[in-house]
Amino acid sequence: MNYSLRQGNLLEDLSRRHLDALLVTHLPNVRYLCGFTGSAGVLVVADGRCTFFTERRYREQARTEVQDARLVVPKGPVLDAVARVVADSRVKTVGLESEHMSVAEEARVARILRSKARVRQTRRLVEERRMVKEPAEVERLRAAVQLGSSLFDKAVAAIRPGMTERAVAAEIEYAGRCAGAEGMAFETIVASGLRSALPHGLASSQPIPRRGFVVLDFGVILGGYCSDMSRTVYVGKPAAQARRLYQAVRDAQQAAIEAVRPGRTVGEVDRAARAVLRRAGLARNFTHSTGHGVGLEIHEPPRIAREEQDVLRPGMVITIEPGAYVPGYGGVRIEDMVVVTTTSCEVLTPTTKEFLAIQESGPVICS
Repeated sequence: MNYSLRQGNLLEDLSRRHLDALLVTHLPNVRYLCGFTGSAGVLVVADGRCTFFTERRYREQARTEVQDARLVVPKGPVLDAVARVVADSRVKTVGLESEHMSVAEEARVARILRSKARVRQTRRLVEERRMVKEPAEVERLRAAVQLGSSLFDKAVAAIRPGMTERAVAAEIEYAGRCAGAEGMAFETIVASGLRSALPHGLASSQPIPRRGFVVLDFGVILGGYCSDMSRTVYVGKPAAQARRLYQAVRDAQQAAIEAVRPGRTVGEVDRAARAVLRRAGLARNFTHSTGHGVGLEIHEPPRIAREEQDVLRPGMVITIEPGAYVPGYGGVRIEDMVVVTTTSCEVLTPTTKEFLAIQESGPVICS
């Protein structure tokens, strides 16, 4: 990763916004800018250079990981030390990542700076740069997607009536660790039967029923980058209603994928999915956004939602994940990760989207 280039781009952004310095406190942004992977640290971007402050327990790790930044290990609290250094400098206007700081932390910084520097809240300064992935980042995301997708067969093999949702989630997560994942990107969702109508039904102690949908939503972290996928299967023999619901969501997802191209807004992609579900009489059953950005975090800008106006650009990696949830019956979600290309998009997730029914003889494709 070219940390020097990333820092240079950020310095240009600060200049355009008339900021003399930025305190980078959000750890994914810190990692993006200098490579540090620990849980405590602040990167100060000022005077044309970067200085990284961390605690003594991370001294050796920081020496190994941090690139293109001077390392400082203060004796006291890191944020207080950062504020004192800024107060003693020629900096007059300091930007804070207010979305990622508590009110108490902002107050501490302002109290130490007092009249020596003016504090300004910033929004998405580093995240704007992170939205467009470098080729090396896309390859890391591709590898994470491949590993995550390989777990789907393990999940299908684990699903059987009477097995708890948590046991299925455990099989997925164990397989992911054995395959080399650094961890799961988020808490695994396994929602079966009536619980499949919960858009974010975390795995529970409920046994898999003898008949009904099972929504699987999981992802892994590999090389620091996240994957995210959802598939919905059916236990037993699906009736016509289940087939129609599944097909409507699959059609909506395909319409959204086809709407992804540079120059379009994320709102247009969301509306493409909703139009299909509206025609199927399921508009009110789609209760979340169509997707989100993915990278060092599982949820990054842009948010793929009706009211959002971010414009798609080549290199953005987003999810496409419409769903339909019918209370008292069940729900379906299908999710892929895609990368925006110069003309359209490439679907990164290789896992089948055929409607699979898990029966006593094994999984069967429902035509």
